[in-house]
Amino acid sequence: MQGQPTPWDGVADVRPPAGAARTYAAYGGVYIGVALVWLWVVEGERPSAWDIAGALVALAGMAIIVLAPRK
Repeated sequence: MQGQPTPWDGVADVRPPAGAARTYAAYGGVYIGVALVWLWVVEGERPSAWDIAGALVALAGMAIIVLAPRK
């Protein structure tokens, strides 16, 4: 029934938009990389080889998700 007022009129739609998971994946991958830079630059602790390897895996996964061809 289009045009009929409902109790939900004016309430924001909180459902995530299409493709939100890709945005979260991009954010997560970048967040991990920036966290390791922060660890090194601000806290003065050099990331281990395992830290760097983990960040590279996360960034590679993010790139696969975000850059994959879409229909």
